[in-house]
Amino acid sequence: MLVTSFKARGHPNIVSTHRTTLMTTRDKHVSKRGECIVAVDAEKGLLDLPEDAKKAAKSRETNIMLRLEAGDEEFTVRGKGHPGLTYTDPNDIVVRKSNYVCGRTLMVTADKVARDIPDSFKRILKNEIEVTVTISFICDT
Repeated sequence: MLVTSFKARGHPNIVSTHRTTLMTTRDKHVSKRGECIVAVDAEKGLLDLPEDAKKAAKSRETNIMLRLEAGDEEFTVRGKGHPGLTYTDPNDIVVRKSNYVCGRTLMVTADKVARDIPDSFKRILKNEIEVTVTISFICDT
């Protein structure tokens, strides 16, 4: 198992209502139109993840897990790797329910996305609280 963690923070404009994605970003400010954004001012984009994690993500057999922790709340998303993942975006990390891949995609076929975050957690994120983002790569090799 490979694990990497970093800090981000909530923002008053976080709405977390998107139906197919969830995203963290290094941007410090966002509008309410960014319905998939769950944390801003992140210390890392996909480009910053360790090389061994990038390699592991290229296998469909790799299970990828993203966990958000803030205050007393925790939210976990599980998905899969994909051979087309490149992890080239320096700014964003996007979780997708679909199989669509681009330089911003962390995982595909995710079991949860932004709209699945409980309302209690969304309220905490609006307070600009510190968020710990932990990404795990579970490889069956």
